[in-house]
Amino acid sequence: MVEEQIARRGVRDARVLAAMAAVPRHLFVPEALRDRAYEDGPLPIGEGQTISQPYIVAFMTEAIRPGAADRVLEIGTGSGYQTAVLASLVAEVFTIEIRRDLGDAARRTVEGLGFRNVTFRVGDGSGGWPEEAPFDAVLVTAAPDVVPQPLVDQLRPGGRLLIPIGTADQQLLRVTRTAAGTEREALLPVRFVPMTGEGR
Repeated sequence: MVEEQIARRGVRDARVLAAMAAVPRHLFVPEALRDRAYEDGPLPIGEGQTISQPYIVAFMTEAIRPGAADRVLEIGTGSGYQTAVLASLVAEVFTIEIRRDLGDAARRTVEGLGFRNVTFRVGDGSGGWPEEAPFDAVLVTAAPDVVPQPLVDQLRPGGRLLIPIGTADQQLLRVTRTAAGTEREALLPVRFVPMTGEGR
């Protein structure tokens, strides 16, 4: 999977590639779909949600430029697969899932793999996690129509927000907080489930 689907398509960060190789993706998909866990595509995980294709997980992880000492906020825990990849690379991960059953299942899987640097919350992630801010990076795995300002406000100077934006035609944006405000880069077209919650 790592060589054919990820490295060959341009992901170069050796730490990201190692994390993608180490985290067992099949444990994050429903048992009936485990024979498809390493295919290059998203898979349903219940409640209308999906686990992203491996390439997108690797691309997004590389795009936040993860550092070993970083504190990262993830909006949309989903299956917990992206959470575990992040936890392999950074000091602390804070992750929020609006659907309790998914959040609880992700916690069990991630903690079952031995990760102890992840803090879980069930709730609306569009307002971020202000009491734990600032973050070195924020990674969002569901698409709002516009960038939620609280997520930008909770970045430290130099921090990176990675977020899909839009409805039918979505773009993955990287928003970097600077001394003068923010810089925005459109990275690639994507398709994510819509962000739900009060603050979207």
